[in-house]
Amino acid sequence: MKRLVKLLTTAALVLTLFGTTGLVMAQETSYGSAGALSDECLTLEEMLTYAIQDEYAAEAEYAKIIEVYGAVKPYSNIVKAETQHISALVPLFEANAISVPVNDAASHVVLPASLKESYAIGVEAEIKNIDMYNRFLEQQLPDNVRTVFESLKAASEKHLVAFQRKANR
Repeated sequence: MKRLVKLLTTAALVLTLFGTTGLVMAQETSYGSAGALSDECLTLEEMLTYAIQDEYAAEAEYAKIIEVYGAVKPYSNIVKAETQHISALVPLFEANAISVPVNDAASHVVLPASLKESYAIGVEAEIKNIDMYNRFLEQQLPDNVRTVFESLKAASEKHLVAFQRKANR
């Protein structure tokens, strides 16, 4: 219960302070988690595409934050995880004869005004990522896809905790 209250408090803080700006792909409602959460009828190809787009976006934003602010935690750890998440998704595209989308996320990165602001944005991004995977896991999925989505959701839950810790300091 305490965890839920803390999560909701952090989410409210993020929305109050930053509205919907600052996320890498916030303006693009058909990209990544934003697309997944607004899409009424999801196909396997769409779920895989939204998932990899969201991982591309996180990797690109975290890499840019490291470039500007240095190899600070949790970014120095999480950016490596995002690369692994992408690597976990690519074989699912291949196994289902779906083309892997081009990674153009770096061209969409919006750098937060400060490192502190980036943590709050990280909280919001991880919440949306978890919501996306929860929505996918409600669908009929091949076992290998379900396993990867469950793993990526669990990783995002850990990332969320790391960002909440930093945002609440």
